[in-house]
Amino acid sequence: MSTITTEDGTQIFYRDFGSGQPVVFSHGWPLSADAWDAQMVFLGQHGYRVIAHDRRSHGRSTQTWDGNHMDQYADDLAELIEELNLKDAVLVGHSTGGGEVTRYLGRHGTKHVAKAVLVGAVPPLMLKTDANPGGLPLEVFDGIRKGTFDDRSQFYKDLTLPFYGYNRPGAKVSEGARESFWLQGMLGGLKGQLDCIKQFSETDFTEDLKKIDVPTLIIHGDDDQIVPIGASAHQSVKLIPNATLKVYPGGSHGLTLTQQDQFNADLLAFIRG
Repeated sequence: MSTITTEDGTQIFYRDFGSGQPVVFSHGWPLSADAWDAQMVFLGQHGYRVIAHDRRSHGRSTQTWDGNHMDQYADDLAELIEELNLKDAVLVGHSTGGGEVTRYLGRHGTKHVAKAVLVGAVPPLMLKTDANPGGLPLEVFDGIRKGTFDDRSQFYKDLTLPFYGYNRPGAKVSEGARESFWLQGMLGGLKGQLDCIKQFSETDFTEDLKKIDVPTLIIHGDDDQIVPIGASAHQSVKLIPNATLKVYPGGSHGLTLTQQDQFNADLLAFIRG
């Protein structure tokens, strides 16, 4: 477990295990690299080098007042990839992390990258606008901001129910998963997490998606209550030249955990393919 120091002095925490072709993971809001534990162990056991970092102001990275925006997230990822001298990497991003990966590819290109995977990812644009009528109204994100600011501890605990689909009839609820989500969220800094809400909701990734020139797998649950599939995955697959969409029937936003075995197998098959 290590850190890099970025150009603006921010320390980015990361974990780097195993050997072989590198697979780099970007986590969702408000989580940390720990959200990828099962995937890192699984792929590490199958002969891959696995790397996951905590986004600035999340997890164990520096809690910054400034720089909590998508371009900087992408630049931080670029600095990590350069520092570790990664080649032929597979980038995997969940939710906000899918936005981070997309902006990295749009901003820095694919010279270090062989493939990309976007999971429950926020691109092309979550916010409802005249040009994006399928998006979510601004009031939804204002509610997330208010809940996070007023009592983020309780808000994060409550958020786990729609996040993992635990509010659906017959759902098998893991209190451990809920507590892990809460713990990861509470490790981060409030200012940076509040800033990040605007970034995952209002950033338009349309032009970034068009620039992705490596094979890309999009995985999304059709019961994702956090990032609805209609305005996200169904649109992104049309914009990325070489993309494949795999829909998980009944899948939640947290399908990397709730459908962990299927997701791990699909991820491995795509990387090997």
